[in-house]
This record gives sequence, C-alpha cells and structure tokens, in this order.
Amino acid sequence: MKRYNLNVQFASMMMIIITWFSCSKTDIDRPAILDCTLEKVIIYKTNPKSTIYQSIIDKYVKLGLPGVILLVKNDSGFYVGASGMADIKEGIKMQPCHISKIASVTKFELGVAMMRLQEKGILSLDDPISKYISKDILDKISNGNEPLTIRNLLNHTSGIYDIIDDPGFYLQVLNHPTKKWNADDLLKFLYHKDAAFKFNPAENSGYSNSNYTLLSMIIEAATHKPHAQIMHEEFIDVLGLKDTYYFWHDPLPSQKVAQGYYNLYNDGNLINLTQWNTGSGNGYGGMYSTVWDMYLFIDALFVKKTLLTQESLDEMLVFHPKVSTRKLLGVACFNDFIDIGDPLKDYAWGHRGRDLSYSADLFYFPEHHATMSLIVNYGTDGDTPLRPVFKEMRDEIAKIIISQ
Repeated sequence: MKRYNLNVQFASMMMIIITWFSCSKTDIDRPAILDCTLEKVIIYKTNPKSTIYQSIIDKYVKLGLPGVILLVKNDSGFYVGASGMADIKEGIKMQPCHISKIASVTKFELGVAMMRLQEKGILSLDDPISKYISKDILDKISNGNEPLTIRNLLNHTSGIYDIIDDPGFYLQVLNHPTKKWNADDLLKFLYHKDAAFKFNPAENSGYSNSNYTLLSMIIEAATHKPHAQIMHEEFIDVLGLKDTYYFWHDPLPSQKVAQGYYNLYNDGNLINLTQWNTGSGNGYGGMYSTVWDMYLFIDALFVKKTLLTQESLDEMLVFHPKVSTRKLLGVACFNDFIDIGDPLKDYAWGHRGRDLSYSADLFYFPEHHATMSLIVNYGTDGDTPLRPVFKEMRDEIAKIIISQ
C-alpha cells in the first residue's frame, strides 16, 4: 500500500475511537501463547546463519519495532525465529506461529490466481478490462476509456488514481475504522479524480492499489464467483495453507493474530490499530498469514513450480524498466533489492506488504536459492521514525542472505 498521511486534526476523534475499541467486542481477538512447532523442531534452526538472523531481529526490536517474525531458507537449511511482542498490553511474546496481516503481499497472491485463470482459458491478460467492467464505471475513471488490459492493471501501467492517496478515504477510515469495505464503496473515491499519469505503458508505470480492486471485480465477472472463493480455489486450498485467511471474507482464528501497532502521532508511543480496516478484502490487501504459509506459497511458485507453468512465470517476471522506490514493477511481482549488491545476481522476486499497522516481505533470491519471509506488526509506510528502522532491518537481512 501507499504511505498513510493521517492528519493530526483528527487526534481527538481517533482517541475516542481507540478508547471505544478498548471496551467493546471486536472482530480480531487478542493473541495467546501458542504451542508452536516452528519453535521446537531443530530443522527450523539448521541454517548456519541462524544466530546472525536472530541477532538482527533482536537488534531491531530493541530499536523500537514491536515484534518481528523471520523465515530464511536456502540450500543450507532453515532459520525460523521471532522477537518482540505479539501483544504489548498483555505481555504476549511474538512467536513464529502467530498470524499477521501481510498487506500488499495479497496482490502477489491474487496475481498468481489470475495467472492460473489464464492457464485455464477463463481470461487472458491481454483482454481489455472493458470486457469485464461496465462502461458506466469506466466513464467515471480517468484513463478508464484508454485501451487498458488486465496486464496494465497487474503491472501498474494503467495510470489510474490510487484510492489510498485520497484524503476522503482516510476520513472515512477514521469515522468508520472497522467498516468492511466492498468494491462499490471504494470506487467512489476513484471517480472523477485525475489520472496519476498519461497512459503510455512503454514509458510510464506507477503503483496503484486501485488496479487490484478492479482486478478483483474482473475475477468475479469472469468466473461468476466471489473473488475470495477464487483465492481459496487457486492457491489457499491447493497448497493446504492452514493459517492463511482473506479478511473480511474469512473469519480470523481466535487467539492467533498478532496485534498491529503504529506511532500515530510521531510521539514515540505505539497505538494498537489492529481493528482498523483500510479496505481489506478488495484485491489490494486483507490476507492474513504466517511466515510458514507465505514460504509454502513462494516455494511452490518459484522453486517447486507447481502453481504456474514456466510460460506464466515468464510473463510475471517481465519488469518495467522504470525504477520505483528501489524496485522494478512486474506482473503482480517486484524485482526488489536491486541496489544492495550486484544487480545481476543479488535481486529478489516477490512482493512487499505495507498497511496501517502491519508490514510484510516475501521474496525469493533466485541466484542464491534463498527465500525470505518477514512479518512485522508495525505499519511502516507512514513517515515515522520507525520506518527507516524497518528498512534498515530488511536490507541487513537481505545482505546476509546474499553474502557468501
């Protein structure tokens, strides 16, 4: 997701809402101490750099991140570990089996589901989006009447305005933090707004969450099924992901979800914003998972290659040449970490996840046969002092992965 710019003029309103949450029933239960196999079995600590990885996440928790879970797998074995707190108020330590919101990693998974629909002949990435979305809707969206294809939405070359940039959307989140949004609710923040850039996919690209709300609508039009059902049919159930849930369509499990935090007022205090919903369940975010289930997904995709054909993988891995915040944009996939070493061999394929009070990274380093699955229960897209701390941590982990 894009950066959040919550305005301090709403401080009183937010404190009232936060106080209300503290004494009312909510959708997401507080976590408990778990009987976690990933902590007990020695195979999950066989990576020779396990001590280094643990020291890194411990260091960054001491620097202020509330909780971190990390999985690294390469030819030498696994490291799976955690540090910090899953629930600060209740004193529940973070464990590798705790579930967390993985934010825009949802886009990566939705994109794979769409590639599988293409393989089945249900749709094509080169279909015009007008085949699935009504003219009445497209007429109200800047660039909506350009020759947009599904591919342009998947690889962020549409130029369509980003819902998450809209101040009116933030105001509604503040007024209704637990609202379960649907696509129609979100589209009104997109209508009659200037395009982010002129449609010219060979030259222009730019990340927009709106693309993936439109993609969720396309899935439903093409399959005549809820797109949440397609997410289950095309990867959650296929891979047997027992700790992956698409909120709000799926109920979240009791006592397993880590609380999410954010330094809302830039005053050093972490506020629990677990219940705040920034449009989850509409294609661009809403998946909750564990580092293990994320690993199973990316391992099936890039290592075992059981989710997609090589032809589909080749399509996903076509990246736009324009650098966007230290990465290249592909079809529901990033080419990331392109500046931490040799760009010809130290890059990684996958996706970042950033939401209001959660962050995640899921990447495969093909030249190093290594996977990084990372969860932090803090929102790192807003401009707070902990955002650079998170970025330093992810880079430090990646540098250890690519080191000899």
